[in-house]
Amino acid sequence: MRVQATATTMSWIPSESVWSPMRKAFQLGLAHWDDPLPDSITGPDEVRELCRQDRFRFANVLTGWAEVEDGTITDVGFGEDSGLVMGATTLRVARVGATFAAASLPTLRPEPERAGDAAVTFSQTVGGHTGAPLPRRVSRPPYVQWVAPTVWTTLTMTLRADGSSDVHLAGASTFPRHWVYDAEGRLTQKSGVTDENTWLRHTFGQATPWGDADTPALVVAVESELERQMSHDIMRGGETPEVRRIKQGETLTRQGDPGGELYLVLDGIVSVDVDGKPLGEVGPGAILGERALLEGGRRTSTLTAVTPVRVAAAGSDAVDLEKLRELALSHRREHEV
Repeated sequence: MRVQATATTMSWIPSESVWSPMRKAFQLGLAHWDDPLPDSITGPDEVRELCRQDRFRFANVLTGWAEVEDGTITDVGFGEDSGLVMGATTLRVARVGATFAAASLPTLRPEPERAGDAAVTFSQTVGGHTGAPLPRRVSRPPYVQWVAPTVWTTLTMTLRADGSSDVHLAGASTFPRHWVYDAEGRLTQKSGVTDENTWLRHTFGQATPWGDADTPALVVAVESELERQMSHDIMRGGETPEVRRIKQGETLTRQGDPGGELYLVLDGIVSVDVDGKPLGEVGPGAILGERALLEGGRRTSTLTAVTPVRVAAAGSDAVDLEKLRELALSHRREHEV
C-alpha cells in the first residue's frame, strides 16, 4: 500500500512587511504588494493557478510517498509535484510595465530520513531571486550588489505508515512572509518576522542554503478566522490605524494599566503574560487588548515584544462590538487551558 502527503509554503509580500527605503517603490506603484493568500488550498494545481494569477512570489511544494507492508515502510520517494513554483516580477513606470522572469536556484533535497520502521521525514529547500535588478549596498565584499537577494524556504514533512503527517517550516529567508499549509491544505503556520533590512544587506552568496547557511524560521500558529475578519475591518474599514514599532524586549501593555486601544500585530512575535505567568506567543494577524476595551479600561495581561514588532493601534469603533465580545470570550478560554 502506498501512502502520500503534500505540504506547501507560499511566500508573498503584505503591505505591512515593507518599511525600508524599498517601500517607496511600492508606494509609487513601481512594484506591488500582494493580497492575502487563501486560508486553504486544494493541492499543487491550485498553487500553480495562484501563480498564474500573480498571487505570490514563490512556492515550495513538497510531496512524499511511502510504500507500506504490514505497518512497515519498505520504500520512499519524492512525488512528481515536488519542487519550486516561481512567479515573476512586474515593474511599472507610468502605464508601462516590464515583467522579469525570476531566476530559480537548484532544488535541495537530502535523502529522506527514516525514523524506525513506521515514519520518514522529507526535506526540501527551494528558492531563487527576481530577475529585476536591485542595486544596493551590502555588508561584506563586494559591498555593492546588483542582483536581488535570494529568497527561499526549507520545508520538512514527516510521513507515517498510517498516512498521517506533520509539517514544519525549518528555515527561510527573512523576507518575504511565508505561509505553511499542511497535507489537508489548511493554513497552519506563518513566519512570524519579516526583516527586509537584513535580507537586503546580508542575503547573498554563501549566506544562503546554496552556500553554507540556512536561517531558522521563527514560526507562529495562525490566527483565528474571527481575527482575520477583524484585521480586515481595522486595516481597510474606515479611519487608517496608527502603526507603531516596538523594540525587542519592550512592553506594549502592562497588566493593570489603563488602556483604550486595540492592537493588530502586523509583524513580529509578542509574548502574553498574566499574573507573571507566560500564556504563549502570538504573531502576525493576532488581535490583542480587547478585554480592556470591554471590561473597564484596564489591561488584563502584559504584552512584551519577543522580536521587533509592528502593530496597528485602533479604537473600539474600528470593529464590530459583537466581534469584539466574541474575541474576548475565545481569548479567555485559551487562557484557562
